[in-house]
Amino acid sequence: MKRVRCPKCDNYIVFDETQYTDGQSLVFVCNHCHKEFGIRIGKSKLTNRHEEKTLDEQAYRQDYGSIVVVENRFAFKQVIPLDLGENEFGRYVQGTNINKPIETRDPSIDTFHCVINVKKNKQGKLLYILRDAPSDTGTFYMNDILRDVDRVNLEDGAIITIGATTLILRAAESANEAH
Repeated sequence: MKRVRCPKCDNYIVFDETQYTDGQSLVFVCNHCHKEFGIRIGKSKLTNRHEEKTLDEQAYRQDYGSIVVVENRFAFKQVIPLDLGENEFGRYVQGTNINKPIETRDPSIDTFHCVINVKKNKQGKLLYILRDAPSDTGTFYMNDILRDVDRVNLEDGAIITIGATTLILRAAESANEAH
């Protein structure tokens, strides 16, 4: 079963996607506000990239941790695995040259918004360091805006806000054990 959200009132409509084929267009009428809207059945271009994003958040915590993109008005929950080095976050647009695109319609997220650098210290402990790209709307760490020169060390559970979207750091299991 799939659910779609009414663009007018945010009410969910549930339907059985197995009865339809990829590329087929469907029209819904919201039971709550009676708004009529259409969708096209099929996979997003980023679905394969983040296939397990909603299924197994724990699996992404094994190596270098992950960023959880919290569901909001513009996007659905995504779990984006982190890599050693520079993890460049921003809004996915075809041709964007970043390595951690966020699938969203949030216009307040730049196509290159912020960077989380994952590296190991001399003891082998993972460090997570956040900086703004710089972006037009700013990057917020725990509700404080970062200046272009700021570098913030992140811990597990750190809350980052870019545009109208919230990101949560899930540090790797090995980083949590080192505390």
